[in-house]
Amino acid sequence: MGDVFNQKSADLARDSKAWPFDEARKLLARLEKLPNRPETVMFETGYGPSGLPHIGTFGEVARTTMVRYAFRVLTGDEWPTRLICFSDDMDGLRKVPDNIPNGHMIAPHLDKPLTSVPDPFQTDTSFGAHNNNRLKAFLDTFGFDYEFFSATECYRSGLFDETLLKILENYDKVMNVILPTLGEERRKTYSPFLPLCPRTGRVLQVPMIARDPKAGTVTYVDPETSEEMTTPVTGGAVKCQWKADWAMRWVALGVDYEMAGKDLIDSVRLSGAIARILGTVPPEGFSYELFLDENAQKISKSKGNGLTIDEWLTYASPESLALYMFQSPRKAKRLYFDVIPKAVDEYLAHLSSYPDQDQDKQLANPVWHIHSGKPPRAELPISFNLLLNLVSASNSEEPQVLWGFIQRYAPGATPEEHPLLDHLVGYAIRYFHDFVRPAKKYRTPNDVERAALSDLDARLARVPEGASGEDIQNVVYEVGKAHDFENLRDWFKALYEVLLGQSQGPRFGNFVELYGVKETRTLIERVLKGEDLSAA
Repeated sequence: MGDVFNQKSADLARDSKAWPFDEARKLLARLEKLPNRPETVMFETGYGPSGLPHIGTFGEVARTTMVRYAFRVLTGDEWPTRLICFSDDMDGLRKVPDNIPNGHMIAPHLDKPLTSVPDPFQTDTSFGAHNNNRLKAFLDTFGFDYEFFSATECYRSGLFDETLLKILENYDKVMNVILPTLGEERRKTYSPFLPLCPRTGRVLQVPMIARDPKAGTVTYVDPETSEEMTTPVTGGAVKCQWKADWAMRWVALGVDYEMAGKDLIDSVRLSGAIARILGTVPPEGFSYELFLDENAQKISKSKGNGLTIDEWLTYASPESLALYMFQSPRKAKRLYFDVIPKAVDEYLAHLSSYPDQDQDKQLANPVWHIHSGKPPRAELPISFNLLLNLVSASNSEEPQVLWGFIQRYAPGATPEEHPLLDHLVGYAIRYFHDFVRPAKKYRTPNDVERAALSDLDARLARVPEGASGEDIQNVVYEVGKAHDFENLRDWFKALYEVLLGQSQGPRFGNFVELYGVKETRTLIERVLKGEDLSAA
């Protein structure tokens, strides 16, 4: 990682207020208290592949990666680190997700491990494999440094055998942790072990009627045949119930850090208690708030509400998504299409300010964490929001046309020399086409607004060539003050509603500088003539 690992960086990391450094310091404190300090510090994220990967899954990996890098800077590479992305793909499929094709293909396979359910997309060996590959493909595209672990492979390979036998030896203690949290009916059937039925291949939720720790086996009654079945707890013949499984994984893999959603606070507590029974200190971590959809409902893999990874990346860069994940992780946030433009511009603003900041400020800048200490240099003449309004005003979805406006605003700018800006042009066009254009609603100006627009047109005619956005903004302010508006906000709102068909936009003077004084006057002229601006 080059020069980021120096004493000054480590010193600043000890005092930095950025939340990844808070987490790194907590992790370091945990490690220093352990009687046997690990040679490698293990970070983990978990994934339940019962539905398609969503942004919440990505967010957990992104945030954990930020903590991992902060820890490396804090400790100066004293400890090697690893990040495991663990897929619980041996879990039984409980229901057919709403957002997949060919649901009829998997309906007969409910309760089987996800890696034993046919792939409804017909591209992989199983539904679990399909979703795992979708997750890995995205993480690879983003460049995460991780190791993928499949629960199915871990159970079947024997990696978990030693810890599974520990659970069997401490069966009653584990039951005493879990049973008080369950209802009366569930207590009758609960066991930390879920046998895989050799007859049907299904994951069974049945009580154990006998246990033999020396033989490493459990005995249960087949719920369909009433036959007593004895099976080893090793070699993939059983899997663990969720909370016991999480603790077993922490112990078997030596996990030192794992964060989780706020909805899993109780699970973290119970899994931690089981880990202690098994002789291990639970990992460090924190509970992050959940993402909400446009209706303030929790996003869900199976429902497919909210945004998917692919949808965000259709309209904005991965870095803007990473910024959204960095910001206020303990605060519930809406995760819908309308948050994208703001996230893009905030990322660009942080990137622009980074080179001129002192090192302590750089370590608190989100782009430092997004880019693992090496954010790229990028000077962009215009914002994403301004680009969106340029597309809106020009009624053009041709990149060449938009670049014509950009080059007049920033002479010498080219797609080749400004690839980030060229990407933004493409994102703006797609976002405008799918979200802005369908929602555009022009209105006619009232008498006060007509008079103000006519005045603005006359004053713009006197603006000198090459006037800055600030100069033009002053002209717009003067017009608003000269007319009978109760609040200047009403004047700017009128400009956007009448000229662009939307209730808000960027600083209007900057928009006019980019779009052009002549072109803006043409828009005003069309409005004053009563023309329909929604027509191209």
